Amino acid sequence: MRPYPIFMFSIGCALFAADAHATEGGGGAYPNGAESLMVAPLPPPGTYLLNYTNYYTADRLNDAEGNSMVPDFSLDAYAQVSRFVHVTDKKILGATWAMQAFVPLVSLTVHAGGARDSRFGLGDMIVTPVVLGWKAGNTHITAAVDTWVPTGKYNRENLANIGRNTWNFEPVLAMTYLDPAGKFDLSLKLMYDFSTKNKATDYQSGQEFHTDFAAGVNLKKLTLGVNGYYYKQTTGDKQGGLRVGTDGFKGEAFALGPVVRYQAGKIPISFQWQHEFMAHNKPQGDKFWLKSIFRF
Repeated sequence: MRPYPIFMFSIGCALFAADAHATEGGGGAYPNGAESLMVAPLPPPGTYLLNYTNYYTADRLNDAEGNSMVPDFSLDAYAQVSRFVHVTDKKILGATWAMQAFVPLVSLTVHAGGARDSRFGLGDMIVTPVVLGWKAGNTHITAAVDTWVPTGKYNRENLANIGRNTWNFEPVLAMTYLDPAGKFDLSLKLMYDFSTKNKATDYQSGQEFHTDFAAGVNLKKLTLGVNGYYYKQTTGDKQGGLRVGTDGFKGEAFALGPVVRYQAGKIPISFQWQHEFMAHNKPQGDKFWLKSIFRF
């Protein structure tokens, strides 16, 4: 029997926010790179806890050309995310119906231009009442709309914020192809974000397209592979009804790195690293993930 998928298909939390340093213009609700292998298959009916530990570090905030634009900039963000998933035995449109909720605890420290700020606490929670999963031969497809709830603390005067002070709606389509012999799997997760206006700053972030992807080779209990993400903001930001800057402060990023998964008895454990090779109007750095899944 194939082990329960550790990655299924969705995670979201505000891993970092720095109002004066392009979070609204260059950040995003979803932490790109959160998912990799086995992104789409749903596990058997039951209740599960997925544990995500994430560390993101960046030493530059780039402009539209990819050049560092803030002196003495550094960002260190830690997140501990508990994801609760309940898979039902019900069918909707021929798909298995599941539901989920995310509870993130976030620690953020930002240095910029000689200033420093640090925050810790509950980030923006995510709820998804309807997750639909289909299986067609060796291909798994999962669809949903994730909703970010502005539960994280936000103050426009802070250099660092662990909430975004907006609602975010993210349609998701995830696909995984599993080799019939169990020797490899290919996964792709497509997302598109719509954010409400931040009423504290009258700032409307643009719409965002992004994708997580991975390919892995299974060696019995060990899986080795590559994972990464691509992010592209499709519409520009506005503040007070006016476009921000000359290009709407549109962000773009690309990252790639290794992924290792190990089946420790009934508990799958994975490690992911993604190095950002390119970033425009965004921080540029490295992300590290440690993930596991437990069944109640």
